[in-house]
Amino acid sequence: MSAMKRNTCIFMVLAIAIALLFVLNLATGSVRIPFADIIGILSGRYVGKESWQYIVMETRFPQALTAVLCGASLSVCGLMLQTAFRNPLAGPDVFGISSGAGLGVALVMLLMGGTLSTSMFSLYGFLAVLMAAFAGAVSVTALILFLSTLVRSSVLLLIVGLMVGYVASSAVSLLNFFASEDGVKSYMVWGMGNFGGVSMNHMLLFALLCLTGVLLSLLLTKPLNILLLGPQYAESLGISIRRTRNILLAVVGLLTAVTTAFCGPVSFIGLAMPHVARLLFRTENHKVLLPGSALCGAVIALLCNFICFIPGELGVIPLNAVTPFLGAPVILYVILRRK
Repeated sequence: MSAMKRNTCIFMVLAIAIALLFVLNLATGSVRIPFADIIGILSGRYVGKESWQYIVMETRFPQALTAVLCGASLSVCGLMLQTAFRNPLAGPDVFGISSGAGLGVALVMLLMGGTLSTSMFSLYGFLAVLMAAFAGAVSVTALILFLSTLVRSSVLLLIVGLMVGYVASSAVSLLNFFASEDGVKSYMVWGMGNFGGVSMNHMLLFALLCLTGVLLSLLLTKPLNILLLGPQYAESLGISIRRTRNILLAVVGLLTAVTTAFCGPVSFIGLAMPHVARLLFRTENHKVLLPGSALCGAVIALLCNFICFIPGELGVIPLNAVTPFLGAPVILYVILRRK
């Protein structure tokens, strides 16, 4: 079988897996809804219980769609960072962007009592947390972009990102120490990750931001492929390493800020899924790897969300309690394979 036919088959299998897992996510939860009724609700022909219609269309459907978009976005971020910094363990959370979002949320939840107030406006509850997470992530991205103009080495910039993340985590620890018990509990719940943070009212904005970031990443396919050949070769072909790196960091910052603001810090998906895509497609060509990683991320995010709801009436398992079980073995395999 030729490589093109093989890749086409894998893409089809991943697409079918996404469709099946999407339907499973709609059918799984504390309230059991028959599959025929779910199809009727989705097609707009259902005339039964209004509560079932609300559960499917206002809770399960946006949650499954969020899982697809978030998984795809984080996987694309991970792939771009691993290529640009020539480091198999680079991921969206390495540069401290997720930690910056966490610091923003900690300031609102633990220091301001869940309210974000200025002289011009006041935000409360979920909206305050959302804006704080986004502002924190964007601020760290801007800082990393500024430092990238001072630091030429990609390895040193990676270390700078780690240090920024450690400083943000340290500030969060201090805020936790002085916060109330309720504040600490609320922050812990946010930190566990959750695909249920995007309502249908916010879905259009979330989808547009995620799809914009993913489409921008696809425009970087050629520079990323050339970067694989080494920085000297890339420069000789007229590819500016610094410019490409800055554009890449801006795209990664946007996607990480959006996903972390709405879903909390989701671990391992961005780190592990690019490696799964490489193992499946057996190529380093980003024309294949970028969409492949996006599909792999969507599959694993839907699978994690499905596992979270398996207990049914007993409750929902935190997302970040599930992702390491699926992501950590992949990373261990990659490390042992390179040994």
